[in-house]
Amino acid sequence: MYRITKEFHFSASHQLTHLPADHQCARLHGHNYIVVVELAAAELDDDGFVRDYHELKPLKQYIDDEFDHRHLNDVFGHEKVTSEFLAKHFYDWCKARLPETSAVRVSETPKTWAEYRP
Repeated sequence: MYRITKEFHFSASHQLTHLPADHQCARLHGHNYIVVVELAAAELDDDGFVRDYHELKPLKQYIDDEFDHRHLNDVFGHEKVTSEFLAKHFYDWCKARLPETSAVRVSETPKTWAEYRP
C-alpha cells in the first residue's frame, strides 16, 4: 500500500461550553490547528502518484475560507467542536472529493491530536 500525506494549518477559536465551568476547555480559547490528510492506494496512477499533491489545493482553499481565524462554534452551529469532530469532518470532506483518503489527523498542539481512520 502506498501512502502520502499533506499538512495544512489554520488558527481558530472554540469553546466547549457543555463541559464543567472549571474545565479549561469550557473557556473561550484558540489553537493553531494542524490538519494532516493521508491518502492511500494499492497501485500508483500512470504518473507514478497516489494522487498529485496539487490536487489537494481545494482543501487548503476550503480551510482558509471557512475555518482560518474563525470561531468554530459559530462555523458549525454547536458546542462540541472537538479535534475528534474536526478530524471526521475533514475526512468526510476529503473522501467525497479524493476517494484515496484513508485518514485525517487534527492537532491542537504539538503534543495532542485526534485521528479519524475508518
